Amino acid sequence: MEQVFTLSFITGLLAAMMRMATPIIFGTLGEILSERAGVLNLGIEGIMLMGAMTGFLTTLATGSLWLGVAAAALIGALLALFMAFLAVYLGLSQHVSGLGITLLSTGLAMFIYRLSVGSPVNPPTVQPFTQTAIPYLSELPVVGPAFFTQYTLVYWAFLLIPALWILLYRTTWGLAIRTVGENPLAADTVGINVNLVRTLCLAAGGALMGIGGAFLTLAHQNMFLIDVVGGRGWISIAMVIFGNWDPLRGAAGALIFGFLDALQLRLQGLGFDIPFHLFLLIPYLMTVVALVSVSRRAAAPAGLLKPYRREEKG
Repeated sequence: MEQVFTLSFITGLLAAMMRMATPIIFGTLGEILSERAGVLNLGIEGIMLMGAMTGFLTTLATGSLWLGVAAAALIGALLALFMAFLAVYLGLSQHVSGLGITLLSTGLAMFIYRLSVGSPVNPPTVQPFTQTAIPYLSELPVVGPAFFTQYTLVYWAFLLIPALWILLYRTTWGLAIRTVGENPLAADTVGINVNLVRTLCLAAGGALMGIGGAFLTLAHQNMFLIDVVGGRGWISIAMVIFGNWDPLRGAAGALIFGFLDALQLRLQGLGFDIPFHLFLLIPYLMTVVALVSVSRRAAAPAGLLKPYRREEKG
């Protein structure tokens, strides 16, 4: 038990928290962008899985990790555009469209992977990203190795948090997105193309989700498994509600989940005489508790889940 209070344990725990939180941060930011424009994208779990598979196979074929990330972003954007076609332009239920995309993507990812690599006894692997130390900052005690010796995609995720906040709350584009999500009729009245804004937000959000999936196979692991996403898409949606549709608060929720996930893994490693299933339960149980505690104060965009028909505005 005394190992928990050592500097090496704390440093390792904080570093793992950053890595565990990264795919959830990508997913949460992508979902916030979509929902702020008025579209709930329940296809996130499938989009992240397709991003993980596409990024892995692209890297396996080309040897380029960054081509893998780009391919994951592209497939994420394309799937999100399909979501836009169903939910924005055809006006179908956002719940049904999103779940349909998740089911389609799950089957498609397994089909394409099997078609590409067959069924080998040992799954193929790629050389994953290596950690990059930021000069001077990485030499700080405790926080240096934890926060400033990370994968490049981890730095990207944390830079995107304030970037999205500034976009949403300090730019005219952000004002247009929030207006579309809150009151599409008012947005249309002042000349904003509601469906175009929703489509662009979905595409950008889908690209972020795809990159979140690619992080799992190109950095966190070096292979693709059908359960590699492991529900992180659904956790991202929970973090959107926990953060009240705010990028800073949503990312904070992702960090808390990452911390608890990293903690349970390390507690298992210390050999406590407790069934490991109970350790696995910790982050998910705390997520439910946190959601229950904030659900009454959560204020979703007023236009969320509502398709917009320009011809019906009168």
